[in-house]
Amino acid sequence: MRRAVRLSLAALGETSPNPNVGCVLVAPDGTVVGEGRTAPAGGPHAEVRALAEAGERARGATAYVTLEPCDHTGRTGPCTRALIAAGVARVVVAVRDPNPVAAGGLDTLRAAGIVVEEGVLADAARAAMIGWLTAVGRGTPYVIWKFAATLDGRSAAADGTSQWITSPEARADVHRIRAGVDAVIAGIGTVLADDPHLTVRTADGPAARQPLRVVVDGAGRIPAGANVLDGAAPTWVATAPDGGRVDLSGMLRHLYDQGVRTALLEGGPTLAGAFLAEGLVDRVVAYLAPKLLGAGPAALGAAGISTIAEALTLDVVDLAMVGPDVRLTATVKGA
Repeated sequence: MRRAVRLSLAALGETSPNPNVGCVLVAPDGTVVGEGRTAPAGGPHAEVRALAEAGERARGATAYVTLEPCDHTGRTGPCTRALIAAGVARVVVAVRDPNPVAAGGLDTLRAAGIVVEEGVLADAARAAMIGWLTAVGRGTPYVIWKFAATLDGRSAAADGTSQWITSPEARADVHRIRAGVDAVIAGIGTVLADDPHLTVRTADGPAARQPLRVVVDGAGRIPAGANVLDGAAPTWVATAPDGGRVDLSGMLRHLYDQGVRTALLEGGPTLAGAFLAEGLVDRVVAYLAPKLLGAGPAALGAAGISTIAEALTLDVVDLAMVGPDVRLTATVKGA
């Protein structure tokens, strides 16, 4: 199951609107005979890919799957039927499927005489699929807010310069996160100030798969020559009637309806504050550089908090050095 979880993590950003599932098939003698992770939408699921690799060796094997095998026909057939037809003897599942359309697979497998176990390494599997699980449970994407700042919380100097607060290692790490989400969201202020590309780049150049770029631009001020309109990745511009404020919750619901399950918020302090004020952020990833500025814009703008008692509380889940910088990852309590 640990190997299945690693396969699940490797599929991040590739599978939406389907979940990033991992599957490992083990023969009765303990030999791994097949493994797979969910292909991009329309392609085979993790179980089917593992079965294809195993062939006849799947008969009598145990399948370790991070999510309950689906029991319905969508773009592909039910994984339960594939497991039964292959002669798999035992299925070990980490997490049940919260989607009522796809759930029920464990009952079908048991009815076919297959031994079923569930809950194995559930916490690890849930963490690997947290974006999809959260999004499906509520109908809006799982939102990660990423920001870079000095130790005194400044996102730029007093003269507005912000390149580069953090190290090349930290910036490369951001591209790793971008590669694992379905959409990258930024505000028009960031586009006008920094003209970012918001694409995924590697040491070898642009990545083959690029997330959707979303620019929150209520008044439609985006320049025609902006880098986010360069065609390197699909781009949507969210506007509002009469140049008003974009309905962020409505925007997220629309993104979910279009298949987006995870989104990375890379907007400036104003947009970040608006997202937090509406309770739309699930996870925070902060890159803190060992620098002090003493003046300049803060990393976070107004978030609807007027007293210390109203401060948003975070649960730190990871703390790591990335080059000379500190990367702090935390979840928002109650999100």
